[in-house]
Amino acid sequence: MALRSVTRRIGSKIFPMFSSANHLHSHATSFGFKEVPEEEKSRLVRNVFSNVASNYDVMNDLMSAGLHRLWKDRLVSELNPFPGMKHLDVAGGTGDVAFRILESINDVKRRERHDVREDDSQEQTQIYVCDINPHMLNIGKKRAIEMGLGEERSLIWKEGDAEALSFQDNSMDGYTIAFGIRNVTHIEKVLDEAYRVLRRGGRFLCLELSHVEAPVFKELYDYYSFSIIPAVGELVAGDRESYQYLVESIRRFPPQEKFASMIVDAGFEKVEYENLVGGVVAIHSGLKL
Repeated sequence: MALRSVTRRIGSKIFPMFSSANHLHSHATSFGFKEVPEEEKSRLVRNVFSNVASNYDVMNDLMSAGLHRLWKDRLVSELNPFPGMKHLDVAGGTGDVAFRILESINDVKRRERHDVREDDSQEQTQIYVCDINPHMLNIGKKRAIEMGLGEERSLIWKEGDAEALSFQDNSMDGYTIAFGIRNVTHIEKVLDEAYRVLRRGGRFLCLELSHVEAPVFKELYDYYSFSIIPAVGELVAGDRESYQYLVESIRRFPPQEKFASMIVDAGFEKVEYENLVGGVVAIHSGLKL
């Protein structure tokens, strides 16, 4: 779980073949193991998440044995949320990360024992949950109501595209994206948008399923991924195809070092990443300085 730092030298010299320009001029992109026209991928991914939305939480628990909850806790602890922050959580439709951020901020306020009216503190903190899929956002809004947060003014739900955000330049203190960036058409555009909307000193954090390094563990992980997960998807959700795509999309996502170099190329500094569970997932981070 040691942190690994990446400098700008990595992006420009060690991985020149992975530069942003090469990706942006492509007219085809991956959808799992398939190659599809770029203009088709967003629609295909939107269909996948519309299909899995109603079973999303149950399947996350089954596929990760509940570990996704600990991974998201780790992500939020790295963010170090504070009262009054303006934060953007992208591809966060179900609210899992946003709810954790709000809880962390409320814990800070309780510890600091500020004598302020509750309404005033809620107006100061703004947590935007942005997702391209309205079905996923509806799941998040429903969960907020069930948690007693239906009228929580700190939570703001926005339908939007990670590659073309509607938020102003230099407007956010923090940016998170969990299990979402591997599904976009242009990773570079998402990173550029993250950099654009963050203020100086703002932090980018990405939690994503990644690449296992240990050979024996990798074999077991591949078997579980390709043989077990799609079967569970078919049994529980009646949808083998969507979960087959989700597994394939993990394998097509850049390895940890390559993705870190892409973050550097977007302009972020102090870029580092941390492998969890041997690289099953990784948390990448960077600062806009």
